[in-house]
Amino acid sequence: MKKLLVVLCASILVLPLCLFAAENAPTVTQASAVTKTTEASQVPAAPKEFVVYVDKSARVNHYIPSGWMGDYGDLKLNDQYMLTPHSGTTCMQFTYSAKKSQGQGWAGIYWQNPANNWGSKKGGFDLTGMTKLTFWARGAKGGEIIQKFLLGGIKGTYPDSASVELGPIELTDSWKQYTINLAGQDLSYINGGFCWVTTADLNAGGCEFFLDDIKFEADPTMKPEGKKQQGMPFYVFADKGSINNHFIPSGWMGDYGDMKYDGASNEDPYLGDSCIKIVYNGQATQGARWAGIYWQNPANNWGSVDAGYDLSKTTKVTFWARGAKGGERIEEIKVGGIMGEYSDSDTATIGPVILNKEWTQYTIDLKGKDLSYIIGGFCWATNIDVNPEGATFYLDEIKYE
Repeated sequence: MKKLLVVLCASILVLPLCLFAAENAPTVTQASAVTKTTEASQVPAAPKEFVVYVDKSARVNHYIPSGWMGDYGDLKLNDQYMLTPHSGTTCMQFTYSAKKSQGQGWAGIYWQNPANNWGSKKGGFDLTGMTKLTFWARGAKGGEIIQKFLLGGIKGTYPDSASVELGPIELTDSWKQYTINLAGQDLSYINGGFCWVTTADLNAGGCEFFLDDIKFEADPTMKPEGKKQQGMPFYVFADKGSINNHFIPSGWMGDYGDMKYDGASNEDPYLGDSCIKIVYNGQATQGARWAGIYWQNPANNWGSVDAGYDLSKTTKVTFWARGAKGGERIEEIKVGGIMGEYSDSDTATIGPVILNKEWTQYTIDLKGKDLSYIIGGFCWATNIDVNPEGATFYLDEIKYE
């Protein structure tokens, strides 16, 4: 009898343990996920969509808007704005003051996994099978310009496997859906799930805009896009805040402390409402005795980001320039020439150029040049030896034709 009781007790104790083990035993799929070492987090098999944001604190949200860049002090984010979202109960409200708090002239936000991951940690998702990223956006007034929306592009020890962008985009005051084509892209590791960037030049008084329903989708009808040849004319600078502007005057070189840049000067522009005013004081602040500025895509890209424009249709660059007094000497004006992992496909130069007091048009001949990949859209450089008292000069209507 005692033996029977012992056996019964043992069975009672063992049975719950067996049930617990059975309930918590990994399935074949789970076991594979446990034992398989991958570079990216796994997305469920054959998903139709992968959400970045649909509502505040939604369980399906992925990535964190943690990568504040450029003039981050100019940005405010309200991720639970409740007035007129596109769908659901909330959307995201962004305010950009364009006050250049960090002196950059641009700002943007990356959605990352985990937060603040600039490629130093394993955190990307495997989004293989997704063929597009869609999102809804609107401006508070309409006319707000976002320089670009993008995904991927984060470098580091664990770099994103792709970088795709869309823009510039001029927003309306009504919700509108936008699509980034991802067909044919390697999405096996994406840490930078979404990003937007804009500039003070494009939004001189700042801007307010809204985003909602950001998600990756598996759309079998999407086809890969080839490298797009840009149409002509292709502007570097047309007017302050113009959606036609391309490249950013971010590559300050040499005695960068000797320069002041105003991309919205109303001092007798050649055409339109504004021109570019540059003041070079020639004080050799950094001891280089020369200075210059590169217009780049994106900002501060010295060949580390795959973002060149195909300008193969061009035969020349033209621009208008004048000196404040006349006689100012610019040693070199050029396009292309940036070297790096992603180098410009060619370069062309003129100079030295002695400026007149009156507006004068200048031309850089590009016939026979390979302009299929250009990051450095425009550049000038001068030095203290030829401008011992410094130089103030103006630029306008810089364009590829």
